Amino acid sequence: MFIDIKNTNPMQTNKYPFAEELITDVQGNIKKVVMDFQEYLRLLEALEDEGLILAMKEVENETPLNFNQALAELEKE
Repeated sequence: MFIDIKNTNPMQTNKYPFAEELITDVQGNIKKVVMDFQEYLRLLEALEDEGLILAMKEVENETPLNFNQALAELEKE
């Protein structure tokens, strides 16, 4: 893959949240995104939060198990 560092297009960054700079190949396809590290950490936290919410929704109708029941279920696997 060839990355043309000269072919960056800061004008398009408004289309991409968090992006400060876009690095494209010679055809203009975006290959890399430059972003602030703190914004990157915020993005990771948001993705983790979404994953937690999806996991909680997946089990919201299940009956909670006590410790011994949970161990018994794990032994079945």
